[in-house]
Amino acid sequence: MTATIKELAYVGIEASDLDAWSGFLGQLLGVMPARHTDDVRTFRIDDRVHRHIIERGPKNDVSFVGYDCGSEADLDEVVALLRSEGHEVIEGDETLKAERGVERLFITYDPEDIRIELITGLAEATEPYHNDVNIGGFQTTQGGAGHIFLLCGEGKREEMLEFYYHLGFKLSDYIKEEMAPGVYIDAAFTHCNGRHHTLAIAEAPAPFKLHHFLIENNIREDVGFAYDRVLEARVPLLMTLGMHPNDKMFSFYAHSPSGIAVEFGWGGLIIEDEDAWEPTQYDAISLWGHKNSRELGKWLIESADRGDELQRAAVDQAVAAAAQGGDAQ
Repeated sequence: MTATIKELAYVGIEASDLDAWSGFLGQLLGVMPARHTDDVRTFRIDDRVHRHIIERGPKNDVSFVGYDCGSEADLDEVVALLRSEGHEVIEGDETLKAERGVERLFITYDPEDIRIELITGLAEATEPYHNDVNIGGFQTTQGGAGHIFLLCGEGKREEMLEFYYHLGFKLSDYIKEEMAPGVYIDAAFTHCNGRHHTLAIAEAPAPFKLHHFLIENNIREDVGFAYDRVLEARVPLLMTLGMHPNDKMFSFYAHSPSGIAVEFGWGGLIIEDEDAWEPTQYDAISLWGHKNSRELGKWLIESADRGDELQRAAVDQAVAAAAQGGDAQ
């Protein structure tokens, strides 16, 4: 196969509280709101018509994932390969293509029954990209909308990987870490362009399929400013600021209104030479940071209490020393 998916084009989420999503993405993370109706909210992070599509519904999970094939010839080749492997692939109608803002669109499903939309020609927006919160904008020029991290049932990861390998994804590396005695996270990371990974997959007994998606910033400061806004708004954190060992992303993870996490980061690794790349096995998800916020909160409270004790002791010593000096005079 010579054709491959070019990049992640957009992510669709079915959510029960669209207003909360608008505040979370637009006001806290600095993503630009686009289409706004009672049942659909779309958001921009660059000059494209949208990158995140939030639709009203009870699922609070991924609804669909759009992948850009880059050219009509590549799209045709990917569709033909899927059909030859026995996967059903149907062409989207004009109404759906207009709603997604694309020239061509085909629909299939991965082994976890996640709807995959293979597209070309994601439209540019008619208005320039702008927001008043994010200073430097978002990194989409080398890898599209970001990445997604999917969870699958026990024994399904290799089947999922095989499906996406057919679409041109290649293995980046693995991370396997023991999170608790006998409890492991074992994730495979794959890429379809220079971005270290566009898709990661791990087996987990979870009721949802989308663990998180990434929004990557152009400048590090925007991550810090957003971190402060998220903390001040009391948005629940999945993980605090930290850096991963494989893609070197400097990021934090916040829970969206649907519970799906959003990784908000900067500085992700770009694979410059595909031929020289060698997949690696890592034994920890983070080089530093990315602490569980509940545990970190306990540590910080204990640390603050201990700090207060040290300060009081220092003051007492200073007062005692001053008194002794007075007595000596």
